[in-house]
Amino acid sequence: MEWHACLDEYEKLVIRMTTPRVVIDNAVCPTATLVKVDSARRDGILLDAVQVLTDLNLSIKKAYISSDGQWFMDVFHVTDLNGNKLTDESVISYIEQSIETSFPDRSHEFDGSTALELTGTDRVGLLSEVFAVLADLQCDVVDAKVWTHNGRIASLISVKDCNSGSPINDSQQIDRIESRLRNILRGDNDIHSAKTSVSLAITHTERRLHQMMFADRDYGRKPVLQCREDSPVVTVQNWAERGYSVMNVQCKDRAKLLFDVVCTLTDMQYVVFHATINTAEDKAYMEFYVRHTDGTPISSEAERQRVVQCLRAAVERRASHGVRLELCTSDRQGLLANVTRTFRENGLNVTRAEISTTNDIARNVFYVTDAIGNVADPKIIETVREKIGLGELKVKELPLIYHEREEKAVGVGGAVYSLGSLVRKNLYNLGLLIKSYS
Repeated sequence: MEWHACLDEYEKLVIRMTTPRVVIDNAVCPTATLVKVDSARRDGILLDAVQVLTDLNLSIKKAYISSDGQWFMDVFHVTDLNGNKLTDESVISYIEQSIETSFPDRSHEFDGSTALELTGTDRVGLLSEVFAVLADLQCDVVDAKVWTHNGRIASLISVKDCNSGSPINDSQQIDRIESRLRNILRGDNDIHSAKTSVSLAITHTERRLHQMMFADRDYGRKPVLQCREDSPVVTVQNWAERGYSVMNVQCKDRAKLLFDVVCTLTDMQYVVFHATINTAEDKAYMEFYVRHTDGTPISSEAERQRVVQCLRAAVERRASHGVRLELCTSDRQGLLANVTRTFRENGLNVTRAEISTTNDIARNVFYVTDAIGNVADPKIIETVREKIGLGELKVKELPLIYHEREEKAVGVGGAVYSLGSLVRKNLYNLGLLIKSYS
């Protein structure tokens, strides 16, 4: 009997040690809410904690991470997207419960639909062709996320049967969908790397997009936009005395930045033992002390270079290149095919997209540039809005990142114009457009 009692107490101790403990403090810092997490260390615990905060669209202003030995301790300084401390008790409760109960289950994100995974070579109009094929095959797009980077595209698309509203389970129908999409993704010169598959949806959506891009080796491909002034600066070196590899990332701050970096390190089989994250104005500074899962640091120059490339890619994949357009309208069959066809016909390229449908209302976000990745002409944006619907498609955000080259272009009669000044003029006109229609 005493033995059983001792066993029960031991089990309780194990549970207490392995269950993360979360403390949320609004008193210590005047500008941010502190989220403190401590627990026995396990694989992926840092990514899970960051994921919980990121999925709530919280901004991580600072973070201090330490997990030497067998214990994990972390402090996040977070705000909402408006820079305010957290006061909503339901949000605070969700954070506590999600982390303390071994983190939320993301394995059913596509319940009630079929999830398609697509990778291939990006080109103007590709998304239009994809959605046209799905409409032709009687597939209703429920949700989708599309990323492009270094000339590659990765997308997760959740679809249902248009007629029944049910998931597409028929194997022959799935084969037809995959075959036609694969042909589109291949184009004329991508017969080997274009891929389509049906996802089992066992991974967080955005983590899966990182994994798809990583598997596609987007990090090793020639950048489409060369030497941008705001490109991330990444350095990697070994601290031999302590057996760590030290990784520093400096870049423009943005939403979900820490998640993207930690996600990539985790999927590359690195363990973060210590880290410091800080933001100042619009800049982010991140330092990570890592080892391989076997406890060793980076062992070669080739590996070091690969890590630098992969961390740059992790930062750049979600960067918002282009004008942000938001579409809010009643959902209908072929909506996405029609909207993206209008983009294509007017020479606009979609660099990123987030598509969702709730209660028959489509809420879609597109980032668009011109065909070669430069600033979209405000007149073309206005033309597209008129065709789709001025009240439905709105300009919501100026481009955050553009590379203005101060090259000289010779005009008619030998007149010389500054390309940079022309770009700035376009941005000024686009600013007026936003004020008029937001």
